[in-house]
Amino acid sequence: MTYSSDSPDTEQFNLDRPGTLIAALPAVLGFVPVHSLVLVTVDDGALGCVMRVDLSQDMSARIDHLAEVASAAEPQTAVAVFVDENGADCQQCNDEFRELAGLLAERLAAGGIELLGAHVVDRVEAGGTWHCADGCGSHGVVEDPSASPLAVAAVLDGRRLYRRREELQQIVEADSVRGARLARVIAELPATPPTRGRARVRADIEAAIAAAGRFADGQPPSDEEMARIAVALTDPQVRDTLYALAVGDSAGPAESLWAELARAVPPPWRAEALVLLAFSAYVRGDGPLTGVSLDAALDCDPEHRMAGMLDTALQSGMRPDQVRELALSGYRQADRLGVRLPPRRTFGGVRPSRP
Repeated sequence: MTYSSDSPDTEQFNLDRPGTLIAALPAVLGFVPVHSLVLVTVDDGALGCVMRVDLSQDMSARIDHLAEVASAAEPQTAVAVFVDENGADCQQCNDEFRELAGLLAERLAAGGIELLGAHVVDRVEAGGTWHCADGCGSHGVVEDPSASPLAVAAVLDGRRLYRRREELQQIVEADSVRGARLARVIAELPATPPTRGRARVRADIEAAIAAAGRFADGQPPSDEEMARIAVALTDPQVRDTLYALAVGDSAGPAESLWAELARAVPPPWRAEALVLLAFSAYVRGDGPLTGVSLDAALDCDPEHRMAGMLDTALQSGMRPDQVRELALSGYRQADRLGVRLPPRRTFGGVRPSRP
């Protein structure tokens, strides 16, 4: 499931113009949806959650889940988009989409949400064709997604837009060869003592920050550096302090380091890097990356407390500005340890997306 939430105004998103709405979906989701059901919720005229699930033979359970997640944020209305390459020409498909739209409307209504409309589109790209799922006769073409105001805003904000969700997943895809090599390096490190002094904790935090800075300057960390950072992240004092980097001036370099670690180190160390990556993506409003990172982290460690908490927050529609407050504990921890962290930066009013 992909969940996304941003807060552009209605004029930008043009909820009453399906071709414009559909064109904006890649910018909100972070990738171009295919063979999907996308649900857009609206509250007080503003875009709320944008959720996506794969189309399948049995959609009942997926629609139930969509309705449940949507109702958690208590929006007033919603719009559905079915993406299917055969949707424009297949009468049997249209009958199925009409039934699914009716089922979705029923499930949403049980949660107090009105389904304003449901559309079927063959492809989410300029020139794609759409029509209403209930047979009302409305139809049209999809505008150019790259010209969508939301796409322009995403690019200006430094977000990368992906052609397919698989490209996004590659960011956190584990490299088994590097993982096996790093497992050997980690095994050769000196044993971590049961209690670690303040100076050691401080040194580990500063080493991670320095490695992120060098990585941003084009100097990738060595295997031994990555192994030491991965082991250090298992210390709650180190890990909890480094969460604060997500809201600081060095957030970009730190996020790049967490992504590199997530691809390179094996479980169980991989989980901590993935959660740091997810937190960094969440606080800047990049829900697609947040979602794939959390999925991978929970695959590594289903009981990971922070991963579970962030996943719950994402699915319930918690805004990034609320999640950012968690980073304050990292600054307090740094003060206690005598570590100087980069100053906090300013964020816009962006809300997240969930794949």
